[in-house]
Amino acid sequence: MSSLLPRLLLAGAILALWITLNGADPPGLLAAAVLAVALPRITAALRPWPVTMRRPGRLAMLVLEVGRDVLVSAAHVAAALLRRREPRGAFVRIPLQLRDASGLAALAVITTVTPGTVWSELAPDRSAILLHVFDVGDEAAFIAHYKERYERPLMEIFGE
Repeated sequence: MSSLLPRLLLAGAILALWITLNGADPPGLLAAAVLAVALPRITAALRPWPVTMRRPGRLAMLVLEVGRDVLVSAAHVAAALLRRREPRGAFVRIPLQLRDASGLAALAVITTVTPGTVWSELAPDRSAILLHVFDVGDEAAFIAHYKERYERPLMEIFGE
């Protein structure tokens, strides 16, 4: 059974979603079953490898810190827009020590959910990222803050 359905939970979720969206008539159930078996196999190469976290407690703290930062950043962006002050937007290149693919993915998510920052580029050798920052005064201070606030904890969590 495991060779037919290597990802039983994913197959079940696909089946349930199909039935929820399209109903449970016989042709629909057949289509749902075919998709539930085929899609996990087709997308197997896209699934990430298992992740090893060294400090899951630090992850919980990081999630809380990022949540706070999202709220604070949203307030700063809103205040700048409401005051109609010209933002000091800039592209900022940040050198990285973090090389773990899962850590980089988490860093991309953190950057993307934080208002005022956009992840623009990852260097091919993973040595730096390019961000667009809505309003940056002191670029060096921003880089130091970003590395201390996000990169260092992710390196602790993913064991680099």
